[in-house]
Amino acid sequence: MKIELISFGKIAEFINNQNIEVDGIADTDAFKQYLENQFPALKSMKYKLALNKNIVQENTKITNNTTIAIMPPFSGG
Repeated sequence: MKIELISFGKIAEFINNQNIEVDGIADTDAFKQYLENQFPALKSMKYKLALNKNIVQENTKITNNTTIAIMPPFSGG
């Protein structure tokens, strides 16, 4: 499965925007586990995922050619 990975804020310091190929990952819970295995610094951070520009609030199915953004906490002003 092809995924476009976009990162923001402090997360962008150690995860570059990239296109990745992953197998055996069907949902966002599994993808978070994959990310935390690949980038251990994420384990100690709070972050949200957005699939195709929609913030994920619960476990969501991932399909081929999905764009996933990884975002640290943010606030408005």
